[in-house]
Amino acid sequence: MPSVPPKTGEKAQQLPPLPGAEKEAIAIAPLLNTKAIIGSQGRKAAIVQKMPSARIIHLATHGILDDYRGLGSAIALAPDPSPPSPLKPGQINGLLTAEEILDMKLQADLVVLSACDTGRGRITGDGVIGLSRSLISAGVPSVMVSLWSVPDAPTAALMTQFYTNLQHHHLDKAQALRNSMLTTMKTHPNPKDWAAFTLIGESQ
Repeated sequence: MPSVPPKTGEKAQQLPPLPGAEKEAIAIAPLLNTKAIIGSQGRKAAIVQKMPSARIIHLATHGILDDYRGLGSAIALAPDPSPPSPLKPGQINGLLTAEEILDMKLQADLVVLSACDTGRGRITGDGVIGLSRSLISAGVPSVMVSLWSVPDAPTAALMTQFYTNLQHHHLDKAQALRNSMLTTMKTHPNPKDWAAFTLIGESQ
């Protein structure tokens, strides 16, 4: 995990590991006929290289909310031991920001940001400035994001159920999310455990 200052001007601290996110990736990968990219394999340079050709992008990690600028909101990836290009002032090794995503050209039908606060951002007359808007601007028709800090284990259960509904029961994205929430609610009845995720864009 990268090291991020808790607040502007404070000393950077390494983000804690998310064992539930790793289990989530390992559980979901077979449902998508792929291999999970976990640990140090999930370096920013490697992920950014794969994103433009992926049909579904699922990132289970930490979300960093930038309430002030919006475009500084980011997804945590493994830091590169030697970044391919010099870091800009204020840029953090291992963070993929909304601003960087805005410059990407993506072909994915769906991007799922299984992380905290990924649907939040600065609200303007143009809507919410943050990760979801950047992904839609980059060409993604459907984005699934969270509206608050999500707990590790219930999120892994919800996501596994979501992809089972999507891939094996052939539900559309909205139905798959709704049904996965109803299933997760049975074992994790507190709404904070199952109701955080929302689908933005196309449901098909």
